[in-house]
Amino acid sequence: MADAPTYTAEQVDAAVTAMSEPGRLDHAQDVVTHAAPALQKILNDALFEGGYFSGAHEAAVGQALATPDDEQRLAAIRVLIAEEVRLGLLIGTAVGFQLAHELQHVAGTPDTPAPPT
Repeated sequence: MADAPTYTAEQVDAAVTAMSEPGRLDHAQDVVTHAAPALQKILNDALFEGGYFSGAHEAAVGQALATPDDEQRLAAIRVLIAEEVRLGLLIGTAVGFQLAHELQHVAGTPDTPAPPT
């Protein structure tokens, strides 16, 4: 497989803008729904391999739960959840980006960036 294409900031911005159009994500959502079990495994593997669920993470969860003040405990738990969501989003984006390239390869189409719309 050829090297993956590179994109300019302007191309990425145009693609993100295009994705916000109504109905633009319908097919992608269908594909993701179909692939959800395999994608979940990839996400879990990436989180574990990256050490996210290591002893440090478990200690942070334990520390948040052991916080005696209700408001501070709630804040600590919210921070942990937000960190996990952000990390999942970043990994998910990387997986989606690579999935697009793999689909292009499997379909026999050239790995070229889509023109901005």
